[in-house]
Amino acid sequence: METKNTNAPQSAPKAPAKAAPKAPKAAPVKKESKGFTGIKSGLSVICACAVLAVCIYLFIFGAIGNFQGGESAGAPFSFLTSGDVELSPANLMGTVYKGGFVVPIIWTLLLTVIALAIERFFALRTAYGKESLAKFVAKIKSALTKHDLEGAKKVCDAQKGSVAAVVGATLKKYAEMDSNERLTKEQKLLAIRQELEEATALEMPMLQENMPIIGTIVSLGTLTGLLGTVLGMIRSFGAMNAGEGGADSAALATGISEALVNTASGIATGAVATIAYNYYTNKIDRLTFSLDEVGFSIVETFNATH
Repeated sequence: METKNTNAPQSAPKAPAKAAPKAPKAAPVKKESKGFTGIKSGLSVICACAVLAVCIYLFIFGAIGNFQGGESAGAPFSFLTSGDVELSPANLMGTVYKGGFVVPIIWTLLLTVIALAIERFFALRTAYGKESLAKFVAKIKSALTKHDLEGAKKVCDAQKGSVAAVVGATLKKYAEMDSNERLTKEQKLLAIRQELEEATALEMPMLQENMPIIGTIVSLGTLTGLLGTVLGMIRSFGAMNAGEGGADSAALATGISEALVNTASGIATGAVATIAYNYYTNKIDRLTFSLDEVGFSIVETFNATH
């Protein structure tokens, strides 16, 4: 019977291979939008417009000269007792004043739309850059066709704005992947696409800033005008039942004026908000389309040349 030799030398166990040390990760760089950031707090704009609207209502529409027999009173109509002056308005401003407390609310909405529309004008003009987007896109595509990466970067530096910032960040990643020999082609393309998406996502909130407020006023202005119309008609129907012999003509006229003034003001506010919202939405869509077009050209150029 054979026995195993327990004293036979045994091979020593192999030591586990040490893993190669990983390169330290670079600290993430906080990216910031390079475009005009605009007004961040829409609430502050609304509050300022509300104060201005009340002042316009009291001191301009409520000026004593806008009412019959009140030229010599020397004070705004709103600060006089009802017996000091004649209640009937003498012109259109006096008629607007008789629209009641809904008038300053509607004017707050109207002034807010105007203020934010002006703010969006400057913000989007800065985002577009110095030249038109069509010329900028054509120059970038021409430089990429010639494989002139440095020329494309110079075009971005000259253009400035949000579009140029997105394209410049993508071109920087393009150059980084061009010199990278460790990653595969698919990984490089993915990295370029991710950089394009991240840069676009960084700029898009700035482009959409305060647009929801304008979009809300599109409906809110008309609804507020409708509220004033209903209140004016309630006052008118109440005046028809007042008095022993018939309707109170002064109260009836006041109610009708309130209804019509608020209707017109609400429709005008809604119309201005609609025009502003559609105009700037179209400009944002055009800008986004240009970003997609340039980004596609960059990715396709890398794909064709590597």
